Amino acid sequence: MNLLDFEKPIAELEAKLTDMKQLAVDSDESVNQAIQALEKKIINLKKETFDNLTGWQRVQLSRHPDRPYTLDYIYEITTDFIELFGDRNVGDDKAMIGGLGSIEGQTFMLIGQQKGRNTKQRQLRNFGMANPEGYRKALRLMRLAEKFNKPIVTFIDTPGAFPGLEAEERGQGEAIAHNLKEMFKLKVPVICIIIGEGASGGALGIAIGDRVLMLENTWYSVISPESCSSILWRSWDYKEQAAEVLKLTAKDMLKNKLIDGIIKEPLGGAHTDVKAIAAEVKKTILEEFAKLNALSPQERINQRIDKFCAMGVVKE
Repeated sequence: MNLLDFEKPIAELEAKLTDMKQLAVDSDESVNQAIQALEKKIINLKKETFDNLTGWQRVQLSRHPDRPYTLDYIYEITTDFIELFGDRNVGDDKAMIGGLGSIEGQTFMLIGQQKGRNTKQRQLRNFGMANPEGYRKALRLMRLAEKFNKPIVTFIDTPGAFPGLEAEERGQGEAIAHNLKEMFKLKVPVICIIIGEGASGGALGIAIGDRVLMLENTWYSVISPESCSSILWRSWDYKEQAAEVLKLTAKDMLKNKLIDGIIKEPLGGAHTDVKAIAAEVKKTILEEFAKLNALSPQERINQRIDKFCAMGVVKE
């Protein structure tokens, strides 16, 4: 089991509870009452802990090694998912996946960054950091969805676009900028969901949508806390302070009107109950699609442009 520092007190009580249950088989009623009291204490401790997480703790949760990734959600919420490959220019970027899948009879184009579970998978997926061909593949799939009038759902989970020399040589900045421009003009509904890390232009490159939503324990920012700390303080030691100053949590983003909503996670985080969080994501997608589908393409485009143009505007 992978435990974060703030989860250890809860894990210790749960281990104690397991031991008590094993001893309770032939015990009297007082032991059963003690078990019930301990169960209640664990629930209260979980609520207190996860309701008061700091920005840095939510960053840690968003990176939890057991947290569900894009393909986990896709396989849980769709039927007959067909993955599509390649940007028709350079190659196929394994850090960016996409394809067609049905949710309750409605076909969606599903696109997102994909991380790996072990060392080999992480190398294959480039730790979820897409190259230019990944963003060009995503745009190709979006245009395909538009051609056949299929709504688009994107799943954002990346520490950033790949910063390597070869990525810059192939036009990383141009690829992301082109995606931003073209996503504003898409005629089909676009729903963007941040399921883990939402860092920099790497996240924004597939996050221009009619609805931008965040899972409860995710973050969305122009820079990671570690990188911010290294720039401002010349050290990673201030990453916790940077996480607070950046206002990168879902609550902060909603308060500042930079996202449209928050999807609540199971108590303890998305990794504690993958089926439950997938069901919540599925429900949210269908609800938002129903609202967006009632609008004309031009109404959606106008609202999309107005929403993003209003960000950062201060009126005195």
